[in-house]
Amino acid sequence: MEFFLHCFLVFIIYSILGWIVEVIFNFIIEKKLINRGFLIGPVCPIYGFGAIIMMLYLTQYKENILTVFIMGTVLCTILEYITSYIMEKIFKARWWDYTELKFNINGRVCLYFSCLFGLGGVVTVCFINPIIINLINLIPHTVMLIVSSILFVLFLLDIITSFNIINKVKLTAQNVAKDYTEEINKKVSEVLKNKIFQSRILKAFPKFNFNFFNRQKNKK
Repeated sequence: MEFFLHCFLVFIIYSILGWIVEVIFNFIIEKKLINRGFLIGPVCPIYGFGAIIMMLYLTQYKENILTVFIMGTVLCTILEYITSYIMEKIFKARWWDYTELKFNINGRVCLYFSCLFGLGGVVTVCFINPIIINLINLIPHTVMLIVSSILFVLFLLDIITSFNIINKVKLTAQNVAKDYTEEINKKVSEVLKNKIFQSRILKAFPKFNFNFFNRQKNKK
């Protein structure tokens, strides 16, 4: 029980830290603040999962920075590719696309961001994670259980709400008669722009598109 509580808190902490990194990175590039991530709350779960994987498999190599960097790069690249694939299959849409960047694989992952994730792995495993684990160990079990339960409920509600929003996006795209991505995205924008929680999806993922629907329609 203690192990799972620790893992969940690590997951939440790094999901929030990942969200902060995404917001800062986007601000540097786009010069504007955007609530990044698929979920409504300030969390990016992919970073949480990445942190858990690195904590479990790379902690034993923390004395060897090069090994942590290489393995972190590989593991995070695999995680990002799988995440992109699963989200496209579930929502029938591409959430991010690295096609324009060099050394990419199907637009799902690319060397540039994979190396950044590798560096992030080094910082996480060798420097940040020991501090976070020590802080978590200071929390009494009862307090940890209560906090984890509250965070889990909030996280679950966020997932349900976000899935409902994306389902509305998907249904909107399916109901567009034309076969053009531009027309589909235009219709989706009209449906979502008046809802604060819904419009943030389009802002967080500006390359969100429905080419999947075009391919499916053209096959018929």
